[in-house]
Amino acid sequence: MTGTERAVQDYLSHLAVERGLAENTLRSYRRDLRRYLQFLHAHDIIEPEAVGEQDVAAFLGALRTGDEDHVPLGTASAARAVVAVRGLHRFLLREQVLTTDVTTAVKPPRPPSRLPKALTVEQVESILEAAAGPGTTLSARDQTLLEVLYGTGARISEAVGLDIDDLDLGEVSGAGVEQGSVLLRGKGGKQRIVPLGSYASAAVRDYLTASRPALVTASGSGSGAALFLNARGGRLSRQSAWTVLNRAASRAGVTSDVSPHTLRHSFATHLLDGGADVRVVQELLGHASVTTTQIYTLVTVEKLREIYATAHPRASR
Repeated sequence: MTGTERAVQDYLSHLAVERGLAENTLRSYRRDLRRYLQFLHAHDIIEPEAVGEQDVAAFLGALRTGDEDHVPLGTASAARAVVAVRGLHRFLLREQVLTTDVTTAVKPPRPPSRLPKALTVEQVESILEAAAGPGTTLSARDQTLLEVLYGTGARISEAVGLDIDDLDLGEVSGAGVEQGSVLLRGKGGKQRIVPLGSYASAAVRDYLTASRPALVTASGSGSGAALFLNARGGRLSRQSAWTVLNRAASRAGVTSDVSPHTLRHSFATHLLDGGADVRVVQELLGHASVTTTQIYTLVTVEKLREIYATAHPRASR
């Protein structure tokens, strides 16, 4: 047994016994590291100390180009193999088999960024109108849910997790309903207060006055302080909320794939289109890093390009 073979065997044993990885995960590691060994042996490298950074980089290149025995790997599969190789070398470093980690500079390939898909303002408005169309107790709830999702940029789990006490609906005056606010509980238990626009505030106020009590009365019980209830008086589930949106989108004739996260994307994009600062949008969305939020700025750049291409007399031949 060569030194590299022994190293891989020890690492796989470590993953199985000490890390307790699932069999399917171990199978993937075993397959990727077997191919790594084949590559090293084909280049007469049989000891871990003989592996250099250029060898790991060449292995990544071989994964992407393929050979007579292997088809070229896509980004995700190649990245998985590189992660396995980097894990092996870090293990050997911890075990003092190696004194340096030559894989540090070889990064797994990253998939191309996919821009979030945002609806137009007109599409969102048509979905909101379609949700309220039937004029029933449940349709009033549905419209309110979608108003809250689009009006706050909340994740679906944050919206269905709302309690009545999380709301501040503002005051009703002769000028109409003021902007309120809502307390959202995000990932990792982090909380943030987000403004609730006048449309969403009015919808919530009407829902609390007429529709929610009817849902509680119809079931003879209720889910405590939960804001959004199902027909049985329990808290509305994430799956049911998806159904609410899909049904409204279908009724509105919006045929593109629409999910609750689509409304979140649309919320962010429309704010940036309207001139909002990216840091403000970051706070509203509850992103830990502004880098996550900045992908939405790419959406608005694409929109600017489209407008420029069609409006400027010398944009194209």
